[in-house]
Amino acid sequence: MQKPEWLKVRLLNEDLNRMEAFLKSMSLNTVCQSANCPNMGECFARKTATFMIMGNICTRNCRFCAVEKGHPQPLDENEPRRIAEAAQKLGLKHVVVTCVTRDDLPDGGASHFAKTIYELKKLPGVTVEVLVSDFMGKEESIAQVVEAKPDIINHNVETVPRLYPNVRPKADYLRSLNLLKKSNELDTYILTKSGIMVGLGETEEEVIQVMKDLRSVDCDMMTIGQYLRPSAKHIEVAEYVTPQQFKRYEEIGYELGFKYVASGPLVRSSYHADEGLKVTKA
Repeated sequence: MQKPEWLKVRLLNEDLNRMEAFLKSMSLNTVCQSANCPNMGECFARKTATFMIMGNICTRNCRFCAVEKGHPQPLDENEPRRIAEAAQKLGLKHVVVTCVTRDDLPDGGASHFAKTIYELKKLPGVTVEVLVSDFMGKEESIAQVVEAKPDIINHNVETVPRLYPNVRPKADYLRSLNLLKKSNELDTYILTKSGIMVGLGETEEEVIQVMKDLRSVDCDMMTIGQYLRPSAKHIEVAEYVTPQQFKRYEEIGYELGFKYVASGPLVRSSYHADEGLKVTKA
């Protein structure tokens, strides 16, 4: 299936090379690189990146994701400090931190997330958004992240429940909803956020129901973007959703009560994340 014009992006090789060299010098990973994000050139040009902690090997086998699967390395205890150092050197005001899923760790990596948040919070005027895994539903792990007080806790449901067995076989839709619910219950001042990909074979009615489910657990912000197949080994694109349909989803999201909705073909969960925070805090 050929990509439509609205999905074609221009790569800025000079900016890519500069940022990649910097990240390598700091021994840091970004989900931008590991997941082959189409916005990587634009974001690197703006000196923004989503740091990916706990290595670059994931313990899950989601069929949409380009991040390498396998047996991860031990945690790097100095990583939280280096993340904060990199954020300071780049002059970042809003820092997004995500992770590979670490089902091999007893707490799923929650304590490592918390350490990273604490390090970043030492920087003056910096806000922090974390895009977390589901921690296998362990409430004590969710609590560790909440207690570190990030400004936004993001956890993507990724797709509609019907497609989970094929798209996210090791994940659980209700477990993901409960993580967002628990986060809100533990601290009402922390914003919660979630996102889905479309173009995997879902219906409009299913997408709207996901929106309603997210609002039922008081999720504040939502992102909706087009699924793009990273390689021939990954699940195929079922449909390229039109910009008009994305606009419709955005309008419905606001009608349902989301404080911020980013919906578009190239939208990703951390794309222009600082803008979402500005809107919700205004």
